[in-house]
Amino acid sequence: MPQDMHTNHTFSFSQVAHLTTEVALMQFGGRVLPRMDKVALPVQHVPAVQTKTITPDSPMHDVLEVYPGAQRALFRRYHIGGCASCGFQPTETLAQVCARNGNLDIAEVLAHIQTSHEQDAKLLISPQELNEWRKTDPTLRVVDVRSREEFEAVNIAGSQLLSQDIMRQIMSEGTNPRPLVLVDHQGKTALDAAAYFMGHGLQNVRCLRGGIDAWAQEVEPTMRRYKLG
Repeated sequence: MPQDMHTNHTFSFSQVAHLTTEVALMQFGGRVLPRMDKVALPVQHVPAVQTKTITPDSPMHDVLEVYPGAQRALFRRYHIGGCASCGFQPTETLAQVCARNGNLDIAEVLAHIQTSHEQDAKLLISPQELNEWRKTDPTLRVVDVRSREEFEAVNIAGSQLLSQDIMRQIMSEGTNPRPLVLVDHQGKTALDAAAYFMGHGLQNVRCLRGGIDAWAQEVEPTMRRYKLG
């Protein structure tokens, strides 16, 4: 198996509504994450990300890069991007997507994406903040939403892999007085999981900014980093 692999880490919203098993919880974009025999690959250098300016002519893959929660925002308000019948291609422009979905006002759609992005940012907690929080609050639950292979290769000590049993425990807490922090690889999928939990009544939910990759850089430098190419 190639060392670098590309996986679209975007929840299919028709599946999110029915997440009840570990296998379902690990499905992103309608596909199960492939097995990873050697996931913890050393990363020598991670280039800085250049922030793109989003315009009506921007392809959707750029929109999702700048606003990782854009697909969730589009589905929530306009029912766009949640299933095969209302999905979009990465190469389609924002203007094209708006045009074939009832000629939506592009400025309004972009404003909604930006507002949702700002709301998502309020759920994020930095690696240093999480590290300090773990020292002072023994009730804090850290749940990892990556694949089992990724989790077994490298994880935050004391964290739990999201599974059917863990899901049942979390959902049984109602509004979850016990804080819940979700961890993914690079901060791109935990917000989708947070939206699912919050949609089912949980209130005390946060996401690790930058995922376990940021944790390795800012808190635990001896932790091996990896990439999904």
